[in-house]
This record gives sequence, C-alpha cells and structure tokens, in this order.
Amino acid sequence: MQLFCVKTGEIRENTYFVVQDNQDTLIFDPGNDAEQLKQTIETHGFNPVAILLTHAHYDHIGAVDVLRQEYDIPVYVNAIEKEFLMNPELNLSGRHFPNLVSIQPADKLWETMGQAQVGTFTFRIEHVPGHSPGSTVYLFEQDQFAIVGDTLFKGGCGRTDLPGSSTHTELMQGIRQHLLTLPDDTQIFAGHGEPTTIAFEKKTNPYLNGVVR
Repeated sequence: MQLFCVKTGEIRENTYFVVQDNQDTLIFDPGNDAEQLKQTIETHGFNPVAILLTHAHYDHIGAVDVLRQEYDIPVYVNAIEKEFLMNPELNLSGRHFPNLVSIQPADKLWETMGQAQVGTFTFRIEHVPGHSPGSTVYLFEQDQFAIVGDTLFKGGCGRTDLPGSSTHTELMQGIRQHLLTLPDDTQIFAGHGEPTTIAFEKKTNPYLNGVVR
C-alpha cells in the first residue's frame, strides 16, 4: 500500500491518496483544486473507489463534488457532520472563505466506530471530537499509519476555538485514547503540515508533554 499527498488551496490542506497494489484508491479530504487532483489521479493511473472525510470543514471538502461526479464514487463522513456538507455556516466557509462551500449529501455515514471496510480496504475508525464535533481518524494499523485530519499535527493540535468546536480537554482525551496508544513508529498524516510519528509527538509536542495546556 502507498500513500500520496497533494496540498490544495490557499491554506495548503493535505489531500491524501491511499493506493493498493492494484491501483484501487481511497481519496481523503479533497479540499480544493479539483483539476490538480484529477491530474494526479490520471498521471498515476489511480482507480478511485471512495472519498473519505476526516471532518467536514470547507477546506477539506471543496473538491468533493467534482471528484464524486467524475469517478462515480461514494462519499463517507461521520453522521454527526452530515449537515455540514450542505451548510456554509457549519462548514465555516461562510466565515472564513470568499466563496461559500455547499456540496451534495454524503452517500455513506459512519454511525459507529471500530473496524470498517471500503472495497478491498480495511481499517479502523475512531471518533476524536474537539476541533469539530464529528472529527474521525482513520487507522491503517497493519501498514502503521493514520490519517487524522485536524486533530493532531506535527508539533501541535487542532484548534478548539472555532464555531462548533468543543473543548481542548476533550480533544486531548481523544488523542490520548485513540492515537497515543498506537505503536510509536506509527506515521501520522494530518490535514495540514508535514507527516510525523507517534514517538516524535510524545517526545516533542508541547500540547502532549505538558509544556502548553
């Protein structure tokens, strides 16, 4: 299994392609620049099978409809955020973006956490609220990586001062329960910034080692 990243939009959101040996591909958080993402798919010969969302803020969903229609694939999101896709106030594009973002409803809703399968892909999903009410992390434990959206960053963590956010305490609880319990060499792929590992964040992240609270 391989992972490719394309940075999109003005705030450089990370769109991820998780690719099987047969080129079947999951697309995570296609935030913007749909034509660039389509070019990546065509250049590499990917075969998209689904779009999976870590959460439904505008910078993670802006290219969803173009890719869904182009490749006739379903979109998955946590059921808690199903209304965010259509509502610019909930997805924050009404507050932070010159163009309002409103896309079609998701085809599939994550109602329960735990083991999941999409096509030939198997992984575990866990709910880590704080940054947004339905933030969901995708754990590919056999391949030792996780796609975590805006929950945990290299040297940081998700904001909890946005409309719809809960508390920093709740975010930290979710990170400690669902991410810091992963093996130390697990790679972490966040919604912005560069990749990191669980070991590196345990050692250096000021939000996790008590320097910043």
